[in-house]
Amino acid sequence: MAAVVARGPEPASATERRRRFPPTPFDLVSAKLSPPPIRSGVVERTALVQRLLGARDESVLAVVAPAGYGKSTVLAQWARHRERPVGWLSADAGDNDPSVLLTYLAAAVDRVVRVDARVFGTVASPGTGIRAVASLVSAMEGGGEPVALVLDHAEAITNRACRDVIAELAVCLPPRSQLAIGSRADVPIPVPRLRAQGAILEVGMHDLAMNTAEAGQLLSGAAVELHDPDVRVLHERTEGWPVGLYLAALAIKAGSPPADAGFTVSGDDRFMGDYLRTELLGRVSRTEASFLTRTAILDELHGPLCDAVAGQKRSTDVLDRLQARNLLLIPLDRRARRYRYHHLFAELLHDELDRREPEMVPELHRRAAAWYEANDQPEAAIEHAQQAGDAEQVARLFLTLANPVWASGRAGTVTGWLGWFAENGLLEQHPAVALHGALLHALAGDSGEAHRWAAAAERTTFTGLLPDGNTMEGSLAYLRALLCRDGPDAMRRDAELALEGLSPTSPYRAAMLHSVGVSHLLHGEHDAADPWFVRALDEATSAGVVPFVPVLLAERGIVAIERDDWESAAALADEALTLVHGSRFDEYWTSALVYAFAARTVTSRGRVERAGELAGRAAALRPLLNYVLPVVSVQALIELTHVYVALGDIGGADAALAQIRDISRQVAELGTLADQAKDLRTRVDLMSGEMLGVASLTTAELRLVPLLPTHLSFSEMADRLYLSRHTVKTQAGSIYRKIGVSSRSEAVARLTDLGLNVRV
Repeated sequence: MAAVVARGPEPASATERRRRFPPTPFDLVSAKLSPPPIRSGVVERTALVQRLLGARDESVLAVVAPAGYGKSTVLAQWARHRERPVGWLSADAGDNDPSVLLTYLAAAVDRVVRVDARVFGTVASPGTGIRAVASLVSAMEGGGEPVALVLDHAEAITNRACRDVIAELAVCLPPRSQLAIGSRADVPIPVPRLRAQGAILEVGMHDLAMNTAEAGQLLSGAAVELHDPDVRVLHERTEGWPVGLYLAALAIKAGSPPADAGFTVSGDDRFMGDYLRTELLGRVSRTEASFLTRTAILDELHGPLCDAVAGQKRSTDVLDRLQARNLLLIPLDRRARRYRYHHLFAELLHDELDRREPEMVPELHRRAAAWYEANDQPEAAIEHAQQAGDAEQVARLFLTLANPVWASGRAGTVTGWLGWFAENGLLEQHPAVALHGALLHALAGDSGEAHRWAAAAERTTFTGLLPDGNTMEGSLAYLRALLCRDGPDAMRRDAELALEGLSPTSPYRAAMLHSVGVSHLLHGEHDAADPWFVRALDEATSAGVVPFVPVLLAERGIVAIERDDWESAAALADEALTLVHGSRFDEYWTSALVYAFAARTVTSRGRVERAGELAGRAAALRPLLNYVLPVVSVQALIELTHVYVALGDIGGADAALAQIRDISRQVAELGTLADQAKDLRTRVDLMSGEMLGVASLTTAELRLVPLLPTHLSFSEMADRLYLSRHTVKTQAGSIYRKIGVSSRSEAVARLTDLGLNVRV
């Protein structure tokens, strides 16, 4: 997984970010949000740009061609010639996290029309994904003017959830707004649907190929003057491929006869490699050739970093010389101190590195990882450490970053790091990572993956101190306490054992103090539980485990209800809700208990409408509540059932109790929670009425609900949910029946009216 803050030049200063955007949970790289600078001598693609400018009815402009066809240049020229400003995002691998991609898209839109801070909070929340596109579209509409947005290098977006975000944006654009996409590969949008609507203009390789006149202009701009016949021959040999023509110009300037330049420069990788070696690398010094190939592993180039990676000094001077010779080096800042290689040139150089010094590739990545870590860029360090195969460094950095990055909303980024360990069979060798993975998968509602990672951690033979400063014994006890497989007494013993083995600064300590408190709560010992929750609250606050703080406030509120102190419970609920909303934790597993508990407090005050709203938010998180983290999951469902009983919602109460029953079948003992569920079951059975309504939706149906308002077909929904199309269609029919509608569009409108948070 590429690092989010490692692309392009340095992040925008704090002052610049405050001026341009509301606070974001991670630093935005300003260079990604601006078109690439157009160098002097670049050919103006007038006819092609005019064609794009003339697209009035088409909402999507798809510019798709292999590397070196000038896609970014054409889009930048189009943006420059438009009457109004254009939002721009140059995508990279770090954007393969829905929260990251959506935040950058919101920032790009904010360059054109003002985007409210609440929209940034919504799009950065984990779990929103495709649903958050509606908020982005609303922000575009709110500006009162059509918005033009460029997404360049879209081929870097490979994550399916992120590709769904792009597709949803493409089909939901406000009237007269446009999305221009530049990509090497097929664009991640429903092209057939857009074609049928006449809503897409497609520009391909043949459109981007230069004609003879443009080829002559390119050569002249590169200070190569040829007679017309030579230009025609060169154009024919390169088939108008812009970068091929440019490489030929460089070769001619380096001394190749015009008759030889351009031979086989038509995109074939093998021939291009030969051409690079003979016509370019063969004409620079050995030192410069080594510099070029060794630094090809980098996504950004600047003096100190290149010194460290290439193993030489004065790299800044080398970069200046190469830039002066236009050797496909693209500046990334106005001071011309940071660069990147043209993507195609970088690939060719990397291939040449593999041919010349294959043994150096891991070492170069190790040097880059060490430099980035030493210069406080740990996410970039992780990327290069992965490429170097240095699992120890990746694990150490991961254990430092995982909690704050996850808490910032970038769950997809953390999942990507975890995936690297799984793909390389490293889980048992790194039990601390496996522990983390088990917890994060559990928080995402993925019980199967959570158990797989937990089992890997428990199989380890490692003993002693882990890289995060915790003992192996304490870490395993921490995991057992969370899973609560053997009842409250075992959970308390495990939590106390974990506290002995956890580092004094470990972010896990708050969860273990909470577990001890909950073990008392499950025995009905409310007065004994509360002091543990107070201690856990202090630990969570000081350790910065912000998402867990509202849970602890809710636990204290539940104790207050047991004491019949509803005033204190209401105050704790208000405090917890303020923190959830202010910190963008609406979609976190931890917020289910907060919403359900808060709904119960407002129900006691007769605020029926507010109770329904909060219960709807809790219900939307029900798919995350499962037997892997059973205690808080069942607590949330019990609080929710209390609300449904108070509101007379039999269907909602029955659905929540059914989910409790399913969880209880997987867990040995849940103490007083089981008794509470039994009492509530009796009360519901005595109530009369039909079990219908939005609250009666099953967890499987709730997983489908967020996809209903999107562009996805039932078949595509089935693919996303790993179900059959028949199952999805059956679930949709059940949803329609329960909420009293007969179509998908009616269902979306009804669910929105009922406050189930269908549209974010």
